[in-house]
Amino acid sequence: MNDSARERLIRSTVDLLAEHGPEQLKVRTITEAAGVSTIAVYHHFGGLKELLQDVVAHGYSQLATALHAASQADADPGVQLFAIALSTRGVAQSNAHLYDMMFGLSTRGTYRYVGSPEHKTTNGFATAYAVLADACERLAQSGRVSVTDSNQIAAELWSAVHGFVTLEMAGHFAHFADPVSMVLRPMAVNHFVGMGDERARAEASANRAMQWWSQH
Repeated sequence: MNDSARERLIRSTVDLLAEHGPEQLKVRTITEAAGVSTIAVYHHFGGLKELLQDVVAHGYSQLATALHAASQADADPGVQLFAIALSTRGVAQSNAHLYDMMFGLSTRGTYRYVGSPEHKTTNGFATAYAVLADACERLAQSGRVSVTDSNQIAAELWSAVHGFVTLEMAGHFAHFADPVSMVLRPMAVNHFVGMGDERARAEASANRAMQWWSQH
């Protein structure tokens, strides 16, 4: 076996999640999809749990890449943060079951928090979250909001965006014709205004981020 077999196992698991959900994540099903023997899971990962941990790490890597691209959308940190929100939603919608697993919302998720913080194996998420935190630091230093604690800004914005994404994926916003325009965008604008931003400026940042997203 070589590294390509390892990558095929991760890719096949990701694809099975997207198509069938976590109930199909069994060693035999995964190895058949990857075109390798069942022993490959144990050889390369140690077992199914460890494979799923690598799948979660793969998901976080995708999220970090998407958020980094969003942070380059514009020089304005407001646009960057709106774009990060849209990109988070995009990553979640591209593989909802993987997103659930990444954040412990799936029965197959191996990252649900138990115990003390030092035992939480979420280094992959920390890398993605750092992109958001850096954009929040730029916003705090820009002078356009009265909140100067970038850690607070990041925690609040992530909670709002992640909450929206999970609720939308669960079907709770199905009665809205356009959940992004009717829920996510106004929620984000109102949050910026609550932090001391001018509404017109927040609206302009949201508009530019929406335009950027429409081109990606």
